[in-house]
Amino acid sequence: MIDLLQLQFMQHALLAALLASLACGVVGTLVTVNRQTFLAGAVSHAAYGGVGLAMFLGLPVFPVTVLFTLAAALLMAQVVRRLPARADSLIGVLWAAGMSLGILLLDFSGGYNADLMSYLFGSILAVSARDLTLMAAADLVMLGVVLWYYKDFLAMSFDPEFAQALGVPVERLHSLLQGLIALAIVLLIQLVGLILVMALLTIPPMIAETRARSLGGTMALACLLALMVSLAGLFLAVRADLTSGAAIVAVAVGAYLLNAAALVWGRRLFSS
Repeated sequence: MIDLLQLQFMQHALLAALLASLACGVVGTLVTVNRQTFLAGAVSHAAYGGVGLAMFLGLPVFPVTVLFTLAAALLMAQVVRRLPARADSLIGVLWAAGMSLGILLLDFSGGYNADLMSYLFGSILAVSARDLTLMAAADLVMLGVVLWYYKDFLAMSFDPEFAQALGVPVERLHSLLQGLIALAIVLLIQLVGLILVMALLTIPPMIAETRARSLGGTMALACLLALMVSLAGLFLAVRADLTSGAAIVAVAVGAYLLNAAALVWGRRLFSS
């Protein structure tokens, strides 16, 4: 294993795991505490349209996918706000539309691109230095926004009606959160792919939420947990020759089940 750490692709993978864990912990916590999991899941699948558009136009995938996913996230947020009674159905339509658009654009672009599987299932071992630079820039943007609006996000997350009464711009923060979700999803695609991205975005924060006592503490613990499961999954994938994205998510699910079992056992112990 020490020899593997001396290889450049492995060093890139470790850095990618660290950078993605920051986004996962910070943005994922906001997703879980604001009950945005379904909406974020729809955005993650619609992001495939951005991948297809980038391939079709012959442009860099990361910036095109970010812009496309951001537009899809803001559109879905407007649907939820203006048509709450029909939101689930309409979001499902947008979810399917994004996926189908991506597939059709890839068909029209001609030929088969071997990188497409990495966008679906992740390929952390193929992360380049350019990818790391983009991921670091995305992390800086997300962390900067969350730190700047931390108190407003805190108020909105636990009592949006009271926060609005205090003058917190709740609607604007919701739109801003959709932008952060879009950026985090595109960043996490490199690790686990579009199919599994929601698992990594939500499982570490869900575990952290049961152990931390504040929003900031949940974010910090979720970042640490995301890094731990990412590294464990990465080494498992290398050792057993498994798909890296699936291995990372499998470790995350295992950690969630262990935490749930520990909580149940703890309640029984103290109640007896």
